[in-house]
Amino acid sequence: MAMLTHALKCFKRSDTVCRRFITWSPVGAAFNAQQRRRLDQLQNNGGLFGSPQLNSPSGFQAVKLRALQETEVLVRRACESPPSATTVETFDRLSDCLCKVADLADFIKVAHPDAEYRKAAEKTCVDIGTAVEKLNTNVELCQSLKNVLDREDVLATLDPDTRRVAELFMSDFEISGIHLDEAKGSHLPQAVEKLSLPEHLRHCFSVDGDSVQIRGLHADSPDEMVREAAYKIFLYPNPSLLLCLDELLAYRHELANLVGYESFAHRALKGTMAKTPETVMKFLALLTEKLSDRTARDFKMMKDMKSRTHSVNSELMPWDHPFLSGTIRGDKCSVNPALYSPYFSLGACMHGLDTLFHKLLGVSFHAEEPMAGEVWSDDVRKLAVLHETEGLLGYIYCDFFCRPDKPHQDCHFTIRGGRLKEDGQYQLPVVVLMLSLPPPAGRTPSLLTPGMVENLFHEMGHAMHSMLGRTRYQHVTGTRCSTDFAEVPSILMEFFASDYRVLSQFARHYQTGEPLPEIMVSHLCRSKRVCWAADTQLQIFYAALDQVYHGTPKKRTTTEILKDVQEKFYGLPYVPNTAWQLRFSHLIGYGAKYYSYLLSRAVASMVWRQCFLKDPFNRAMGERFRREMLAHGGAKEPILMVEGMLQKTPTIEDLVEALVLDL
Repeated sequence: MAMLTHALKCFKRSDTVCRRFITWSPVGAAFNAQQRRRLDQLQNNGGLFGSPQLNSPSGFQAVKLRALQETEVLVRRACESPPSATTVETFDRLSDCLCKVADLADFIKVAHPDAEYRKAAEKTCVDIGTAVEKLNTNVELCQSLKNVLDREDVLATLDPDTRRVAELFMSDFEISGIHLDEAKGSHLPQAVEKLSLPEHLRHCFSVDGDSVQIRGLHADSPDEMVREAAYKIFLYPNPSLLLCLDELLAYRHELANLVGYESFAHRALKGTMAKTPETVMKFLALLTEKLSDRTARDFKMMKDMKSRTHSVNSELMPWDHPFLSGTIRGDKCSVNPALYSPYFSLGACMHGLDTLFHKLLGVSFHAEEPMAGEVWSDDVRKLAVLHETEGLLGYIYCDFFCRPDKPHQDCHFTIRGGRLKEDGQYQLPVVVLMLSLPPPAGRTPSLLTPGMVENLFHEMGHAMHSMLGRTRYQHVTGTRCSTDFAEVPSILMEFFASDYRVLSQFARHYQTGEPLPEIMVSHLCRSKRVCWAADTQLQIFYAALDQVYHGTPKKRTTTEILKDVQEKFYGLPYVPNTAWQLRFSHLIGYGAKYYSYLLSRAVASMVWRQCFLKDPFNRAMGERFRREMLAHGGAKEPILMVEGMLQKTPTIEDLVEALVLDL
């Protein structure tokens, strides 16, 4: 810490002495400049994303009806045509027709500042979703695809991409029937009588008349009693939700059996890198074994810290882990984001990404002025993605700044997938990156914390996956691939975001032009590794629980299963009369695939170490990355893409070792 303080003092000079002229790339300068648009440019007259029909909320109805009419035509064509590659192409056009409306509406319903737009978009999502459900249970449509896959003479005429897409569409038919929204009740608050809580704790929660509303775990509270009370109340078992979870798991198992799978996990892992539940559990068990000593040391540090606070309960409990992990990280490797932010203006970061992608892939960004009504907020930027020889690759809309009613989440939305059109032209992909960055203030640009920088690089990894994919079919374009592969490009970008050689290309103080000291980067990287083993072990526990729940049914309650898995894969004790599984909303959307992030990180770590650690700007490796991994989307088996990049088949031991090396 003393070395870091000394390094910082060296750079605390007056602006008049050390001010330097900073030259950013055009895209960097654009993101650091104040966004000023004339009033007439903000009127909704050109239509969202350049679609004239979407110049008002009522336009969603017209767009939806047109898509549904086209859908009817394509369904008839698919059912009446003889089985051939044309059948698969028709299915992809059908998917594209619906996805272009559904994906756009899915984004607008959460991001548009106008409530009327959000309402119209949400209704469109529901109506398109209903149409998709009907198609997924259309026997005649399913049979037309089955005729393609069941006839050897037809299969022999299909190229590998067409055959894979046909199989993926058939999988959609097989698994149809599960159409659930967000986990019902998983985020609802838990109410208790006000008198049941000590008076000095009530003010920590939301009081509503004679009751107290517990809306979360309050894991960051420094008050141990607040954390304990929140944990025990928020996770108190709800009988109706327990029954709902039992039914969900039972129906998923029954559905998997109906289409010939041993369990829902076996069905869900078809086509993934892991392939089988047995492989996932082997990965999680071996990772637990390799991390055991480090995890024990992390838990001991937490327990020692807890004992120094004169806690009533000296035993380390689940409600202690998040708070103590963060506290130890702060004590051992204190990182003050305010010291880093001046070096990370948004323009600087975009300049850095532009530089990195140009060196690695021959790709650059060009800031374009959107047409009137094309964007939903006046602070949204539009980027054209250009290749040095191939020209325009697609568009990225950057919705980066916080605003009222905008969700505080960082994510990538596909608005339009790429595909080869009937006329031989390529349908260019369009995506939105949504972040939660502080807006510029006066003459000060948006300044990012290290965590925000990492998130920006992560989400841009998804965007480049979409931009550089050049698949024949939109059903498998870009990030439309197996869950345990989709995060590999984005996590790989996090490694670039932590490498001083990359950061030194752009991390400069927005006022003085001074570069970010290397010691600050080293300090930041060390801080990320503090308590990493224990934090990873918690994720392993979640992944293992997900696998067991979706495996062969056990004659035990979900709570009994939770207790056993927690003991084996976590180590901290189960708290009686709690049902954490009811708050595990990822069971819905990630059923049997929660392990994916850990496996993706392992693969990304291997790719970084083998291909980019020596030289993060290696153009040959960048081209291999595009050729072997980014270009195929989901059109190629994920493990084959990994093998192509690494020039070998990684074993479970290799993947575990890669994660352990990150420590």
